[in-house]
Amino acid sequence: MKMAIESLFAVIVAALVLGAPLGRYMARVYAGDTFWVTRFLGPIERLIYSLSGVRQNDEMDWKRYAVALLTFNFFGMLFLYGLLLWQGDLPLNPAHFSAVTHALAFNTAASFVTNTNWQAYGGESTMSYLSQMLGLTVQNFLSAATGIVIVLALIRGIVRAKTRHVGNFWVDMTRTVLYVLLPLSVVLAIVLMEQGAPQTLSPYVHAHLIAPFTSGKARIAAQTIALGPVASQEAIKQLGNNGGGFFNANSAHPFENPTAFTDYLQMVAMILIPTALVFMFGRMVGDRRQSGTIIAAMLILFVPLALASMRADLANNPLLRGLGIARSHSTLYDGGGNVVGVEDRFGVANSALFGSLATATSTGAANSAYDSFMPLSGLVNLCFMQLGETVFGGVGTGLATMLAFVIFAVFIGGLMIGRTPEYLGKKIESFEIKMVSLSILIMPLLVLIGTSVAVDFAAGRAGTFNPGPHGFSEILYAFTSTANNNGSAFGGLSADTTFYNVATGLCILFGRYWSYLPLLALAGALANKQKLPANAGTLGAHGPLFMGLLIGVILLVGALNFFPALGLGPIAEQLSHVHVLAHAR
Repeated sequence: MKMAIESLFAVIVAALVLGAPLGRYMARVYAGDTFWVTRFLGPIERLIYSLSGVRQNDEMDWKRYAVALLTFNFFGMLFLYGLLLWQGDLPLNPAHFSAVTHALAFNTAASFVTNTNWQAYGGESTMSYLSQMLGLTVQNFLSAATGIVIVLALIRGIVRAKTRHVGNFWVDMTRTVLYVLLPLSVVLAIVLMEQGAPQTLSPYVHAHLIAPFTSGKARIAAQTIALGPVASQEAIKQLGNNGGGFFNANSAHPFENPTAFTDYLQMVAMILIPTALVFMFGRMVGDRRQSGTIIAAMLILFVPLALASMRADLANNPLLRGLGIARSHSTLYDGGGNVVGVEDRFGVANSALFGSLATATSTGAANSAYDSFMPLSGLVNLCFMQLGETVFGGVGTGLATMLAFVIFAVFIGGLMIGRTPEYLGKKIESFEIKMVSLSILIMPLLVLIGTSVAVDFAAGRAGTFNPGPHGFSEILYAFTSTANNNGSAFGGLSADTTFYNVATGLCILFGRYWSYLPLLALAGALANKQKLPANAGTLGAHGPLFMGLLIGVILLVGALNFFPALGLGPIAEQLSHVHVLAHAR
């Protein structure tokens, strides 16, 4: 467990050390400052505006901003949908893959445009190089940028006063991709290539086996080794909290995640930009105490749950202990434990930590089989998602949701002690609370309704691989993941069916836009308000007391919404293990 704690803090410290200067850099980028990087990228930015007809100083109100966002995402989804349907007739398809089915194309297009990257397919056996590069990797950049521009509009709504303008969507998107996502992805992709991740357009390699074998009546004498432009997609997959793997095994595949060092880098990459955005927020609002309060709240929620997940899997399966089966596999880094579905290169503790980071953010990547986790570890993954992207969360959308909870906490705290509900000089009134409540409650409704429908219909139940509580957990996990734009899964669920492709696809779209469009409306309402000076009646939105209130509100909402469902799934499964073990004794 000592090594597990060291791994956890090594990731967090790296993210904080790198996140602070990155947040300062991003604040300067979005402020339009002229500094060293604009000498190199400024001409490219201006050329983009000239070619596209964008007027850099043409600011938008929240409605125009939202329409631009929806229009851009709609055409991106339509393009990706068509690309997948015509894949078989397009170039850069050395494996000669046929077109994707309509249901799967809809699900995949919705998934990648919304930063969810839920995959009901195996990448190396379904997608051509063109689909991977022009379709999926491009959307990895654009969907991540879309998440960031949402929080930019909200921050401007908090900072500005007596104005209808919250920025220019096209300028924000351009700067996010050009100044932030592309440079970081190039650096990480180069490191991944140096460590062994392939980056090639060569066809798949067919290797002759040294020791052929017989499977059934077929003699296997050769193996097909899938290749492709992996490193470029892997970099933005982690930095942009996308999570969609080039291969079906995702980051457990040695070409996506070649070494223990790349595994560490990928864990840091998942929380780097979400952390940097919090530091950026403190600078943009002119109150760095806000950054400290939000970062501290995130860590207080994340660290105990992550450690609990690591501890649960390191303790191994209690049913095996009850049978007197000793674990023979124990190395320095994994410490033994529940090694089912775990890559030996990374070990049990780092697999559980990777899962916690992937679900605390909206990344959804995996370096192990989450379906094989112990029930308590699966519960932790579910909890991180069901807290609503508040613990780091997705790039942009995580901080946006956290700010919604901050405003909600300010309102509740003001009511409790009779002080004026104000946040950073903006009075919180009826409309703001309605938008915040709508944003917070959409996700739980989608998860619970989607799960109940899937359990009620035969087509939904047919997708489960396991009976009982774990089968229920597979369904609950699927709708929790898609409604939160996460994309990870309990692999036991057979998701490539018409029912799940349509159901999860709709859940993905509603979870993205119904949750975040109200926050753009909130940004518009706040921007139009007068900024009020703090006085003796103002509730301070920083410090330990407010941080405790904020954490309490987040936990209360999550616990009340999901505890009954969790009781039917991972909690019931864990209690059944305890019961069987006690009976065996």
